[in-house]
Amino acid sequence: MIRTPFPTSCWWRSEASGVVRFTLLLLLWPLIRLLDAFGKDVGLKVMTFVATAGVPESEIRSVARAVLPKFYMDDLDMNAWRVYSSHGKRVVMTKTPRVMVERFAKEHLQADEVIGSEIIVNRFGYATGFIRGDNKRFADQVKKFFDGEQPTLGLGRPSSSQSVLSLCKEELHPPFTSLQKHDNQHHIYPHPVIFHDGRLVKRPTPSTALLILLWIPFGVILAIIRISIGIIFPLQMMPHVSRIFGGKIIVKGKPPRSPSGGGTGLLFACTHRTLMDPVVLSTVLGRRIPALTYSISRLSEILSPIPTVRLTRVREVDAQKIEQELCKGDLIVCPEGTTCREPFLLRFSPLFAELTDRIVPVAMNYRVGFFHATTARGWKGMDPIFFFMNPRPVYEVTFLNQLPVEATCSAGKSPYDVANYVQRILAATLGFECTNFTRKDKYRVLAGNDGTVSYTSLVDQIRKVVSTFKPFIQF
Repeated sequence: MIRTPFPTSCWWRSEASGVVRFTLLLLLWPLIRLLDAFGKDVGLKVMTFVATAGVPESEIRSVARAVLPKFYMDDLDMNAWRVYSSHGKRVVMTKTPRVMVERFAKEHLQADEVIGSEIIVNRFGYATGFIRGDNKRFADQVKKFFDGEQPTLGLGRPSSSQSVLSLCKEELHPPFTSLQKHDNQHHIYPHPVIFHDGRLVKRPTPSTALLILLWIPFGVILAIIRISIGIIFPLQMMPHVSRIFGGKIIVKGKPPRSPSGGGTGLLFACTHRTLMDPVVLSTVLGRRIPALTYSISRLSEILSPIPTVRLTRVREVDAQKIEQELCKGDLIVCPEGTTCREPFLLRFSPLFAELTDRIVPVAMNYRVGFFHATTARGWKGMDPIFFFMNPRPVYEVTFLNQLPVEATCSAGKSPYDVANYVQRILAATLGFECTNFTRKDKYRVLAGNDGTVSYTSLVDQIRKVVSTFKPFIQF
């Protein structure tokens, strides 16, 4: 059901061990294609060796959990899926190492079993790059799973899985175009990939991978220039200066004026796409509005052209901080508590709704070409750099009307009702879908923890910086 293995290995290489082997895999691609012509999966074995040799097994599982599902979903043949999903008992068989596919197949394709080759790991926990498993072994595993029953239907390429498909009563080979006989009339869809990690936006096909590699040196220089300009120039000039260097900010709706006279300031409740959301909003409004933060890096705080207010996740302490800031003036909050790349909004924390009735919902969205500006597994200090490395980053800011008093807690509404209402109107504005997922859900999926930030010593922070750059020099 997945069309091509190259982007998988390329993506794997870029996330697990950096640019050097990412480049090596690209250079070897013509040879790999040539070896594929001789059969016996020689090309696949070479590609797997380049992609995994020397990588810790834990890192392989981490990338398979956080990065690859998004790629697989984008590359899924929906015609094949409709046939696959119409059957009750489902087995996914792949010559790609099973660890790369298993999580996606079971969680998103609802597979009952995943059969594939196994990566050989040494006693120190590092992949050797070699794999074990062949068609005969796969066929034996299929027979064992079905316990002597003959599978109804097999989908696959005849050249790559002949012995396994021959076990089935019927075989289907790509292209899967006219399959009304097997089509699922109930239109069951695979479970969507809501959370994913990794820096690459585009599927790294050979041509795209080459383009990304050639762009990286220019992207680093461009990021340094853009960040320097953001620090030097006043915010009012940024929308005009950013166009010179390829950036663009699209503003919809009418930006509100800060309330004059006494009382508290406005609370801008924004959707959270990247750490640049508050900076872009302040740029549009032409004034440095403080932003509530939790887990951004110290480097991001230093580079930020606007004040930041670090929260603690202790409700009483945070409520007091927010009230103090609102007494001084306007404030920016992202109630989701973390970013989400896909067209979904996470559950909004109700804390902001309890503290003021001057709430202005703001729908933030962005588009980038090469690199994602968020990470759950990596060092967050690189987020602004990766954002500004994109050739033409675009931000959209849509101002909604300030909530009427009758829609706030001042009129007797519960904080949860207000937060859910704000989430719904922002989702409708962006064409997104509301979810009940939280920051903890995201980090459990992507990083295997609950996203709690512990403030480490200077030595530990230096180690983390070194580990961030290590993949780019590792061979």
